[in-house]
Amino acid sequence: MQDVSVIIPNFNGKKYLKECLDSLRKQDYLYFEVILVDNGSEDGSVEWTKENYPEVRVIALKENTGFCGGVNAGIRESKSEYVLLLNNDTIVFPEFITELVHAIERAPDIFSCQAKMLQIQDENKMDDAGNFYCALGWAFADGKGKPESEYNKTREIFASCAGAAIYRKEILDEIGYFDEEHFAYLEDVDIGYRAKLHGYRNLFCPTARVLHVGSGTSGSRYNLFKIRYSSRNNLYLIYKNMPLWQIILNFPLLFVGFTIKTVFFASKGFGKDYIKGMWNGIVISKENKEKKVRNVAHQRERCWKIQLELYKNIGKRFRSEKRK
Repeated sequence: MQDVSVIIPNFNGKKYLKECLDSLRKQDYLYFEVILVDNGSEDGSVEWTKENYPEVRVIALKENTGFCGGVNAGIRESKSEYVLLLNNDTIVFPEFITELVHAIERAPDIFSCQAKMLQIQDENKMDDAGNFYCALGWAFADGKGKPESEYNKTREIFASCAGAAIYRKEILDEIGYFDEEHFAYLEDVDIGYRAKLHGYRNLFCPTARVLHVGSGTSGSRYNLFKIRYSSRNNLYLIYKNMPLWQIILNFPLLFVGFTIKTVFFASKGFGKDYIKGMWNGIVISKENKEKKVRNVAHQRERCWKIQLELYKNIGKRFRSEKRK
């Protein structure tokens, strides 16, 4: 019986799979399985994986259901205590799974633990040391481009980057899986936020190391698909996870934050696309009213605790920029 199901979502990522799957074959952890969920690839990923890695369970979906639909299909198939989500454009170190399991087993209220994600071009530099969200409505990855030596302590984070993170399956069954309305982008911040509203924690585990290409599926840091879905999902995330009083409280800062982002993307030639994405976010929020956080006593207390964290993370975001 496996303790861990490693779930790899894949869409036309055959060129990355060999290094990723080879690195999983070298793990010092014994009790795990690998589930590759293919989102309707047309590059032969399914056939190639079945031929070269017979130990991998392949779930071949007929169409692209996005990151969320793909990983949810894998989670539903898993019978393990933990599910470990891993991007296809990664290479993991031999102790990767062992260290993540040890980290999440520290306490029963730990929902997720994220690995130390390093840039594949220079493994001395960070790619992602944990995801954070602030009262300006900005989600950001800590540590990007900084020396990896500065990130060697286990700590609490707002949410785990789902590109290399382990999750407790029983908590997923309790709070719900990844919201497929997101399709892709901010779905990991959303589920981490949801877990915090239920009283759970997310950790950064520096001893679990992984090399990451980055933008392996979308193809670049700024592109039409990413910008539209990011702005759309950001508004949706706010609507779902903040009760009305908290949205009103944050509105001045959110207005400033979204205005700055609009100006920034306009300078890149994507201003209209960013605004269109926000409008789509309003539309899907109206269509998913049943997913909004309930304004009950225990939730209010947790919302206030998270609110203080959102304020604190504004400073963290700007300090991070100054250190680059």
